[in-house]
Amino acid sequence: MVDLAVFGANGPTGRQVVRQALAAGHHVTAVTRQPDAYPLRSPHLEVAEADVTDPDGVERVLSGSQAVISTFGVPYSRNEISVYSKGITHITRAMTIHGITRLVCVSSTTVATEEAPGESLFWRKVVNPALRNVIGRALYDDMQRMVDIVRSSSLDWDRAASRAVRRHRAHRRLRGRSTAPARPGHLPRRPRSHPAPGGHHRATLPHHHRSHDQVGSAPPHGVPQRGVR
Repeated sequence: MVDLAVFGANGPTGRQVVRQALAAGHHVTAVTRQPDAYPLRSPHLEVAEADVTDPDGVERVLSGSQAVISTFGVPYSRNEISVYSKGITHITRAMTIHGITRLVCVSSTTVATEEAPGESLFWRKVVNPALRNVIGRALYDDMQRMVDIVRSSSLDWDRAASRAVRRHRAHRRLRGRSTAPARPGHLPRRPRSHPAPGGHHRATLPHHHRSHDQVGSAPPHGVPQRGVR
């Protein structure tokens, strides 16, 4: 059994990771900004309140943990975004203070340098550049900063680029689909049947250290989940 801390625990990916970790017999600290609204319950689950932008709060909730899984995210914005880079900076610093070395960080295939398995030419040449450089530029610029911070750390890290993600309204437009538009700044919910990344395995097994992988079962649409809650 491993004591895991999951940031972004009330997002879709975070909740799936927590469920899977609990089912595997681990003790989980689910870190969320809204602990009273957290839906999961277990004798092996502790729900802790913290915001990744608050370094003191992050340091507090990591006391006693042995590994960290970061699944937090933010929605698209035209304004500058710094939550990813600030959040992972606070997490890695707090891990160093507490002597925690194992980190799994979920990002997106949109900032991955490797081609995702099954990725179409249309996605790679048209949709992905539009998301990365136009629609979600502020978000992906900061997500890339987060990835660079993780890579440059001395931690035993693993970056999981999630494919099990929701589709943005702009992606449906680019594919010529006619569907009900999402609310501005929101992403439609993905089907509950799609499993989220198995981050707890990467946090508890040694052979994933300092590796990159695309995870999840949905097609590689590369849009990050709106997951910080």
